[in-house]
This record gives sequence, C-alpha cells and structure tokens, in this order.
Amino acid sequence: MIKIAWHPIYAHPLPEGHRFPMLKYELIPEQLMHEGTIEQNNLFYPEPASEEIILLTHKKAYWEQLRDLTLSAKEQRRIGFPLSAQLVERELRITQGTIDGAKFAIENGIAFNVAGGTHHAGSNWGEGFCLLNDQAITANYILNRKIAHRILIIDLDVHQGNGTAEIFQNEPRVFTFSMHGDKNFPFRKEVSDLDVPLDDNLEDEAYLNLLEVNLKKAFESVKPDFVFYLSGVDVLSTDKLGKLSLSKIACKERDRMVLQACKHKNLPLQISMGGGYSADIKDIVDAHCNTYRLAFDLFT
Repeated sequence: MIKIAWHPIYAHPLPEGHRFPMLKYELIPEQLMHEGTIEQNNLFYPEPASEEIILLTHKKAYWEQLRDLTLSAKEQRRIGFPLSAQLVERELRITQGTIDGAKFAIENGIAFNVAGGTHHAGSNWGEGFCLLNDQAITANYILNRKIAHRILIIDLDVHQGNGTAEIFQNEPRVFTFSMHGDKNFPFRKEVSDLDVPLDDNLEDEAYLNLLEVNLKKAFESVKPDFVFYLSGVDVLSTDKLGKLSLSKIACKERDRMVLQACKHKNLPLQISMGGGYSADIKDIVDAHCNTYRLAFDLFT
C-alpha cells in the first residue's frame, strides 16, 4: 500500500499574507479521497522527529535557536515566517513524515509526504519558508542506520535546492541533482553535484529534453539504492514565482519520467511536495495530485 504522510498541523494557519500557500496541504488529500485515488488508510500521521535525528544534519546552535524560539528578527525574515512553537512542531512532524515515508518506500516502492521539500534550509540556517531540511535529514538518517548506502536527491522545484547542496557538499554517498531557474531565488546558489540552470520562460519540450538527458546522467553518476524526489509544481506557467512556462501536461510528464525511472530500476522513492504558487489554488492542487495519480497507476 502506498503510504502518505499528513497531519492537520501541515495546514497551520499563519498571519495574513502567509495563509494562501498553506491551503494546498488540506486540499491535496481531500481531493485525492474525493476522486477515489486514495483512502483514509493510505494516510499516516507522523510524530515530531527527535532532536537526535535533527542533529545528524543541522548544527546544534541553529537547532537550539529554533527549539528555544531565539532566532533573531533578521534570521526570521530570511525564513519568511514568524517563528512560533507550533511552526517548529510543524517542521518536526514534516521531517518525521519523510523519515517514516522512506521506510514505507523500502517496503512498498514509493511513499509521499503531503508537505516537505524544505530544501532551502542549510546546516545552520533557515530560508525561503524552510526551517529544517526534511529530505536531507532523512538521507542522513538512512545512511546512519545503513538502510541505504548511495542516495540520489532529485530536486525539480523551480528554485535551487541550495540548503541540500550545502549539507551534502562533502558527502560522496549523496548525489544532489537540481534543475532550477537560473535567475530565480535563491540568488546566491550553492553547488550541487549536478546543477541544471534554466532560462526564464523555458517551455515544455526544451525542459523535458533537458530533464531526460540529465536524469540519465544523475542515475549513471551515483547508481543509487534510494531516491528522494522533490516535485515542486512552481515550474508551471501559471506560477507567480516560477518564471518558467511549463504546462500542466509537461509537469505531469516530468513526474512520469522520474517515477518510471525509479520503478524500472526497482529503487525505493520518497516524494515531498515542494513549492507551488499559482494564483488559482486549483492549478496547484491538480498539479500536485497528478503526481499521486501517476504513482497509483504505476506502483499499484
């Protein structure tokens, strides 16, 4: 059975101006259940991740500032959210959802987290709505416990996975692959193992051709035994922050390429949702739901 991490705190209400992006965390599972793609027993509700697990990836001083709510005003502005105990709990539950999802993926081939993809969080900073890097923490967790030995992180959110790149810059067992807008946030890029910067307004065919070539290169470079996929839908032409010109059909084909590659190679795959900022919430939810629909077609 395909398992999906979700918790009511994922849709934690924020001050005015921050609420809209959170709506999708309620609407994605609602839509998938409404249409019959999933049932209630596909969902699981993660507990908060432990401090011991967080410290496999994040610096102790940074984590303690998060935990104790003592980040400076400047550091909170970099994150983009006002810091609160509930927000930290939210990040901890998202992280544990990805950890548990990785274990389910080993059992079932694939697993999801309705939230996550917090790839801007580095070892000692939060940024761009990301406090803790869920997939990086999970990668270190499964390496530490020898659940996996060679990991590929495929990041196809429109923004570079700068935090992920920084965390693994000296870790040869983790290969970081990021295809992202060259002139988009973050404006100071880190160095991934494979970076593919994209021009503004890139359209479907050119994007998919680049993905085909570089996806093959990434798999050949690392020969992974576990894959993480960050499937942000901010690549859509309708996205307010994306600057690319992909159709929903191309976004779905992007997902198909990743999922089919992992299925063909019999590699466990954990997927976190990442960004999506189209003006119409229906575009965001439908594009994210396409990833789940594909998974249920391919893996069940």
